[in-house]
Amino acid sequence: MSPDAIDDGVWAFPLSTETQVQQRGMSLRDYFAAKALQALIIRGVTNQPDQIAERAYEIADAMIAARKD
Repeated sequence: MSPDAIDDGVWAFPLSTETQVQQRGMSLRDYFAAKALQALIIRGVTNQPDQIAERAYEIADAMIAARKD
């Protein structure tokens, strides 16, 4: 998947003022992946960092897709 095709799911922690929302910080996709990463490490599915990271983003992408349903 090309980086342009990735749906980041907006922002996890947007900062806002009275007049506008400033989109800064971590994307929702990264937030979901970080949470999934913790669980994958605890479960000890694999000790290969690249496989753990890839699976964490697969889970994050599924969570973002589920929000659209």
